[in-house]
Amino acid sequence: MITHICRIVAMIVLVIATAVQSQEQNVHKGKAPTNADWKELTASMEKMHAAVTSIHASEDSDLNFVRIMLPHHEAAIDMARAELKYGNDPHIRRLAQEIVTDQQSEIELMQLWLKGHEPHK
Repeated sequence: MITHICRIVAMIVLVIATAVQSQEQNVHKGKAPTNADWKELTASMEKMHAAVTSIHASEDSDLNFVRIMLPHHEAAIDMARAELKYGNDPHIRRLAQEIVTDQQSEIELMQLWLKGHEPHK
């Protein structure tokens, strides 16, 4: 299961690295992104990347899963809020609102679960 968690982290890192590399290439070509929505979306991903890479694996697969999913869900909410702020398509805006609602509920469940399962220091 730890291998599966490592694969998930590797995929997340790859997505973030690809987005950052694309942005850096645009900057080098003189096409620095100026869209506030893009800046908020990539900031969400960078924040998630920092949070995920700071997590230390435990021997408990469930604990590893929850610890990694929390920043993932928080980033999804941040990105959905950026869509609600800047987006125009009513279908995508509805999806974004559903993501905020669903992910927040799941975050609350995971935080509640963590209270009973985090190792005590």
